[in-house]
Amino acid sequence: MINPAELELLRDALAKLAGGYEQMPPFVPDLDVDKVGRVLQEVAARMQDNYPYYHPLYAGQMLKPPHPVARLAYALSLWINPNNHALDGGKASSALEKECITEIGQMYGWDHPLGHLTGGGTMANLEALWVASRLHPGKRIIASEQAHYTHSRISAVLSIPFTAVSVTHDGRMDIGQLEKILQAGDVGTVVATMGTTGLGAVDPLQDILALRDRYKFRVHADAAYGGYFGLASELGKPARTAFDRLPGVDSIVIDPHKQGLQPYGCGCVLFHDPDVGRFYKHGSPYTYFSSAELHLGEISLECSRPGASAVALWATQQLMPLITGGEMSQRLDQSLLAAREFHAQLGKSGKFQPLVQPELDIVVYAVKAADAVAASKGAKRVFDLAAERNLHLALIELPSEFVQSFMPELKANADTVTCLRSVLMKPEHRDWLDRITAILEDVA
Repeated sequence: MINPAELELLRDALAKLAGGYEQMPPFVPDLDVDKVGRVLQEVAARMQDNYPYYHPLYAGQMLKPPHPVARLAYALSLWINPNNHALDGGKASSALEKECITEIGQMYGWDHPLGHLTGGGTMANLEALWVASRLHPGKRIIASEQAHYTHSRISAVLSIPFTAVSVTHDGRMDIGQLEKILQAGDVGTVVATMGTTGLGAVDPLQDILALRDRYKFRVHADAAYGGYFGLASELGKPARTAFDRLPGVDSIVIDPHKQGLQPYGCGCVLFHDPDVGRFYKHGSPYTYFSSAELHLGEISLECSRPGASAVALWATQQLMPLITGGEMSQRLDQSLLAAREFHAQLGKSGKFQPLVQPELDIVVYAVKAADAVAASKGAKRVFDLAAERNLHLALIELPSEFVQSFMPELKANADTVTCLRSVLMKPEHRDWLDRITAILEDVA
């Protein structure tokens, strides 16, 4: 869990940081070592009441440990604790954030996007839909039934009409149903989910963009979970086709604190047209006078934002550039391969039924049973017993009709079926698949 070399690297970096302030009169804040030590020991003890998110046997929710360089850079920056709202509070970290935004934009073929980091995907999506509502006031927001629930909630907060579109048997947006809704002429924005958080399904972006040409709406790509997979070499053809069309959307949200190996919270919103920055325009009697250069608070709904997030992200992108074939790309490929191999292994089981063929690194599977109630009870039992063996999974509730498309013999004596879900987002998961499968077979 802990590599002692990390502490040595942090100490050396702190010495380098301190060297930049040698011209200041000596000042070292007081520290009661004994009291702080006692409190930290208590914190460490309390923090033991967590799942082992860092370990490959944690194969549950989408909780990916930050890369050591991100963890160290974040900690290093806290000795300054910059605020990336105005340049007065975070001059160096604001510059790093702008470089990060440029590099993330280039990942989608955008050379000069308007964008910034946020506290997470929810805030990033809120900003994207807020801008969309200013461009198409009063018009409807559309997302799929498998899209993140944040879109319906944000629409309610912004008082924008919202409609969920049904999905096909693979969990992707039903384009035929979407077009029927578009024919009413009251849709301002369609949200394409580039990797749903439940099933990992990628909406057919190419089809959505084709409809945009006919019905003239805005396309927002919620790539909070899947956005980095555009770098991968192992995407299947449908997902590859969708990701290749991302340069054609109007806005993109990506969460570096998911596949980007960052600490929480680090989201990102990008706009293809920098002119939408006019909607952020506001006055401040004291904030933006230190420099004529852009202050990030001038293009953000959030005010104070941690410069530490930008420092950590910049360090990670320096270590692992956002290029196909690079280390980040290879890590993603390992997760894609792990999901496919795990799905295949489950397909040979007499106890589990894998559902949707994974497009990303999420595998959903049901416990084989005669009916929906028994399958749900079996999944919950496997969930508990696996945890006793240190294998931690997740659960997902799915409509019985959806599950029946993979298990036709299942009797639908309940509206939903509780299924098991594993997010194999650590590249090491691939090496642990045999052990994970063995535990599952044993506890089932």
